[in-house]
This record gives sequence, structure tokens and C-alpha cells, in this order.
Amino acid sequence: MMEADAIAILGPTASGKSALALALAREVRAEIISLDSALVYRGMDIGTAKPSARERGEVPHHLIDILPPTASYSAADFRRDCLGLMPRIRARGALPIICGGTMMYYKALICGLHDLPPTSPEVRAQVQGEIARLGVEGVHALLAGCDPRNYQRLDPHDVQRVSRAREIFLQTGRAQGDLTSGHREGSGLRIREYVLLPREGDRAELRAKIRERFLGMLAAGLLDEVAGLVAGYQLDLGYPALRAVGYRQAYRHLRGEIDRAQMVEEAVVATCHLAKHQMTWLRGGLREGAGVRVELAMGDPEALGRILGDLR
Repeated sequence: MMEADAIAILGPTASGKSALALALAREVRAEIISLDSALVYRGMDIGTAKPSARERGEVPHHLIDILPPTASYSAADFRRDCLGLMPRIRARGALPIICGGTMMYYKALICGLHDLPPTSPEVRAQVQGEIARLGVEGVHALLAGCDPRNYQRLDPHDVQRVSRAREIFLQTGRAQGDLTSGHREGSGLRIREYVLLPREGDRAELRAKIRERFLGMLAAGLLDEVAGLVAGYQLDLGYPALRAVGYRQAYRHLRGEIDRAQMVEEAVVATCHLAKHQMTWLRGGLREGAGVRVELAMGDPEALGRILGDLR
């Protein structure tokens, strides 16, 4: 029998991790903790591939639909919430399954966080204005002069992390790395990590799955969902929720900035960039994990049996 506080099922977008977590939870008494920065928002269902009401009724899910899309939710918020949930799930005699692809949140959970200064509304508005004018790639380019370490290591399409690095510099006058060189207190958790990664040569298959999934979201009503969010909450690209992959491109299409074909292509490219960034984290950035790490091939029909064997 595996001894661990929780298991984590991690992987890039469209890798099948949510389906694997649900299949596992049907076999053992478990509850799923979402590791996804977009699933926290109410009303964002289609574009996030949110678990259905039936699935959530069958297996308890946590950290889904907890905020309106006008709110912010950080890695520190996730760490606090997840650390609070796990002992309560254990007390109910269930296994916590942490499942998702927001690697920054998982890193915060297992490694702790530095005590960085909060960002003022004025600085946040300034950075949002820069992104609106220059795009996230343009703001990433600004880091070359003020935060060269982050300029080198951050994905230029990673809106959240690029924005945060720029905000910290404007808030403090110092690069993020200069403020995070000290010790971080970890969680002390024992987590068994199951990491879904494509086999060599399967990148094209992952890209095809990403395209197919986005087209399916459009057929399911993604544009209507985004239009409803914008009308109901007065959202624009200044809100983190609307900057999520797929939502940003749909919003630009609804505003007439890009046609449908361009929307699809930009959404697929952005999602592929996200998947590449997630795999970079999974292959290198999370090696200092909190427990045993097992790599599984995406689509492996034996994956569920492998995990169940470890649990017995």
C-alpha cells in the first residue's frame, strides 16, 4: 500500500489527466482537487473543459466554481486552499487527487512561496495597459532591460508570469529574482506524482488533439459563453479569467479583430505553447517534488492499472 498524503496527476493540456483522475476516483474512495487556474471561475465551462455536473455529482471536486470571473486567484491562494482541503479529505477516509496543469500552483504547493510584495491597483492597471498596447510578447521584451533572468526563463506567451514579473519590478524597482533568493519553506507533503507526457514523436498527435478539442468547444457554444461573460460581467482582457487560452482568442474574434479561421489558428498555437511550457516544468522544473514521481505515456491503457497497483 502506497504511503502518501495525496497523489497528483499532472500533464500538459489535452493529455487526458482529468479523465484518468475521474476513472481512478471511480475505483477508490477519492476526492479531486482541481489544479487549474481557470476552473476556479463560475461561468467558464466550455472553454475550460470543466467536469460536468454529473461527473461532479459522482465524485466530489474542489476548487471549481469558487469565484466570479472578475476576481483574481493566485498561487498563494491555491496553496492555502489545497493545504486546508487535504487533511479534511483524509479525515473523511478519502484519497486526495490533485489534478491539473497549472504548474506554478503545484510548484507553490510543494516548494512554498517567497513573501513578495502585493501589487498596487495602479501598477496592475499600468501593466494591463502595456499588455493591451504591446501584447504579452512586447511586455516580455521589456523584461530584458529590467529583469533579464525572467526574460531568459519565462515563456513570452505566459501572460500571468510575465505580468507578475513586470508588476514586481514596477512596484519595487527590483527584479523578481533579487527578491526571491532566500529560503522558502516547503509543505512537508508526501505526494506521489503521476506525470502524463507524450511519447517521442507524439507531439503532432497532441497538436491534433488540441485542435480537435478547440473545434469541439466552438461547436458546443464557446462563443456564446464568452459573449455572455463579457455582457454579464463587463469583462475585458484586463481580467485574468478572459486571458485564459481560448477565451482571449474568442474575445478578439467577437470584437471583430480576427476572423474565425485566425481565431482557431491562434487558439491552437497558444494552447500548444502552453502545453510546451507545461512539459518544460514537468521535465525539469518540478524535479524537487514532494515524493515519488512516475512518468506515464499519454494514452497508455495501462495507466489506471499502474496507479491502482501502487495503491494496493
